Amino acid sequence: MIETQLHGDILEIVMNNSPVNALGFGVRQGLAQAIADAQADPAVRAIVIRGDGKLFSGGADITEFGKPFAEPGLPQVVDAIEASAKPVVAAIHGLALGGGLEVALGCHYRIATPETKLGLPEVSLGLLPGAGGTQRLPRLIGVEAALEMIVSGSPIPAAKGAELGLIDKLAEQD
Repeated sequence: MIETQLHGDILEIVMNNSPVNALGFGVRQGLAQAIADAQADPAVRAIVIRGDGKLFSGGADITEFGKPFAEPGLPQVVDAIEASAKPVVAAIHGLALGGGLEVALGCHYRIATPETKLGLPEVSLGLLPGAGGTQRLPRLIGVEAALEMIVSGSPIPAAKGAELGLIDKLAEQD
């Protein structure tokens, strides 16, 4: 569910859990291991995280709801990404929703295609972002804009994300 490839001194970590790159146990475990391995590898100077297929990540794996919890949890994975001594870039395309956006928020930089949508829609299910998004988002874009995203659950386009400071750079699809 996680593929890695070293391009020179940049480690590419690809979430590959079709159809929406849901952040189930296998993806969380793989992300945590890939980040830990990158920290220990002197050949790696930077890390890029992206999703395979049509989107970055649609968030939590709803098939795990109501089942016994398996470590690592998403908060620990996002904390490990944020604590990386090496810069971590989220290369976002398609959608980054819920936990997917929280993974991106844990990264040091976020690059997105113009067609990307970003959001925390779990409020529409009666849930709050649970991996630090309610803390990281206001620090990044300010309380007012973050509160609107958190309580409405409505995704925003990447251009708006760039305007707010959520996206550091807009890039073309390729």
